[in-house]
Amino acid sequence: MKLIIQIPCYNEEETLPATLADLPREAHGFDCVEWLVIDDGSSDRTAEVAEANGVDHIVQVPENRGLAHAFLTGLDAGLRLGADVIVNTDADNQYQGGCIADLVAPVAAGEADMVVGERPIEAVDDFSPMKKRLQRSGSWVVRKLSSTEVRDAASGFRAFDREAAIRLQVYGKYSYTMETIVQAGWEGLRVVSVPIRVNAKTRDSRLVKSIPQYIWRSASTIVRTFALYKPFRFFFLAGLLPFLISLALVGRWFYLQWFTDDVASRVPSLVAAAVFLLLTAQIWVVGFLADLLAANRRMTAEILHEQRRAALDASGIPPN
Repeated sequence: MKLIIQIPCYNEEETLPATLADLPREAHGFDCVEWLVIDDGSSDRTAEVAEANGVDHIVQVPENRGLAHAFLTGLDAGLRLGADVIVNTDADNQYQGGCIADLVAPVAAGEADMVVGERPIEAVDDFSPMKKRLQRSGSWVVRKLSSTEVRDAASGFRAFDREAAIRLQVYGKYSYTMETIVQAGWEGLRVVSVPIRVNAKTRDSRLVKSIPQYIWRSASTIVRTFALYKPFRFFFLAGLLPFLISLALVGRWFYLQWFTDDVASRVPSLVAAAVFLLLTAQIWVVGFLADLLAANRRMTAEILHEQRRAALDASGIPPN
């Protein structure tokens, strides 16, 4: 069994040495543990620092493509290097490397395909009260969408077995954290959480530059993921509001027409009800078409999965 610990990096020459010093070289149940750094177009000495600190594999991306791309690049490289389990951690030394043993244990025991490290959110002094509330509410939404019990959806400290690493795809550019949980739940992968510990903050988050920006990007990611993986339900709910408004306007028309002496013209109300009903029909038709497209996307994803597995087989690296 081979464990590969991947670290997506962008200009991390200052924090990377401490992160690497915290990582294990051995893990129970694994014959070897290797480190993999994905240098996402850094303009500093990240790659040189990684090499000087004993990193086994360095993948250099010519230009900065963002965290989600670096994460997927790492998974692909880890698979090609023959990893049975891949751990993803951050280069800012946020997560304690000593928790990797807890993180990989459910995967090594065959009890989970994907494990998400759960930070002690309430005890993290670096998180503002507003950020803690947003973390809780965002994780609740992701749990409902994914039908999992993940309580820290924004955590990037994760372990994947080989099959999960082959299957996962990320369509958003901002981050992979929430989308991969929803996808894993939708794909029927076994997803569990384990408590982890964190280190003191070494630098400000590059993903959370301001609370409004964090809310906007997280909300748009959740909405896009909902529409992508459950389009019929998404568009049904989107069309529910104009449908209810239409019903209310029609009900109001019947009430005034039959139970009052008001003789005023009520044609505008009926026209408005017709407009809202037409809008509802259009949204639900779009939902029906999106659901058909989703079925086609699922088949395409399955084909890509088989092609990826075949490519790994052809490279001489057997799947589990």
